[in-house]
Amino acid sequence: MEQFFPLVVLALAFVLLIVLPARQRKRVQAQQRAMQESLTPGTPVVTTAGLHGTVAGLGTGTVDLQIAPGVVVTFARQAILEVRPAVDTGSTVAGDEPNGPTDGGPADRLR
Repeated sequence: MEQFFPLVVLALAFVLLIVLPARQRKRVQAQQRAMQESLTPGTPVVTTAGLHGTVAGLGTGTVDLQIAPGVVVTFARQAILEVRPAVDTGSTVAGDEPNGPTDGGPADRLR
């Protein structure tokens, strides 16, 4: 049994260095593909080049992104890196003053 120890170690090294990372890559690629196929108009995204935009239209293998009002560019679907959360440009939460809440303490007297 001792004569097979180097072979067992070599096989384990093969599994750890080749097989496991390949499985992880496949999993990440499947997640990317699912994300790219689930895009809908109005979804805020980031491209692999770092360009932020909103999906304006979808083609067979392309995505039209609005990057500014009236400016629409076309990218391959594979260029979409991630979906960004929608930006809320609306109201502020109560107690969310620009300089922090006021409680009448010493810091408020310095304002």
